[in-house]
Amino acid sequence: MTDLDISHIRLGERPLIVCDVDDVVLQFIDPFQLFLQSLGHEFLPRSFRLHGNIVSTADGAEIEGNQVSRLIEEFFEAQELWQTPVDHVIETLDRLSQAADILFLTAMPPRFQDQRRRLLDSAGLLFPLLACEQPKGPIVHALHASRSFPVAFIDDMAHNLHSVREHVADCLLIHLMPDSPVHRFAPAAADDITRAIDWAHAAELIEAHFLAGTLSRAIPAA
Repeated sequence: MTDLDISHIRLGERPLIVCDVDDVVLQFIDPFQLFLQSLGHEFLPRSFRLHGNIVSTADGAEIEGNQVSRLIEEFFEAQELWQTPVDHVIETLDRLSQAADILFLTAMPPRFQDQRRRLLDSAGLLFPLLACEQPKGPIVHALHASRSFPVAFIDDMAHNLHSVREHVADCLLIHLMPDSPVHRFAPAAADDITRAIDWAHAAELIEAHFLAGTLSRAIPAA
């Protein structure tokens, strides 16, 4: 892991939940499609990629890769105008935060962190935020490696879940993503990673994991 400043993250003596943001906490794919439509473009869900699937509404011509990259950056620049919280995430994380620390780990260029921070704050999602484009496994390891408390990680991308699995032992891994046409093309997570259908289901899995960890610590080793 290249240098990523995590010095401002202060974790308590309790479990930890590390949570992705786009299409997990904040809606992404639906607002992004509306953003594209406002510019005369259309997203065609032909694969689990943005590049190669955006076309001109006028003539159906495919938008070139470098322009797609610029569109994504323009969307992140203007995210406060477009993105809204996923259903039930606010009250669920508020409840979970009574027993655990929560950290947002968002895969986006760090230069858009201020916009994301304001957007999360405006929704009452005041938990610490890290924005980076590095693999998530080493980051979660750096945050949690010396701790003996349970940890859970939630993401909509299989490769992020696999990265954390490789670096953090005994982490509860939860695959949570919207039921959208594009997400139906998403790579499957490994069989030992649980798919949550919504935030209520994710919370049940997390609370059971934390309870099991509490019980195991309460029983002395033989």
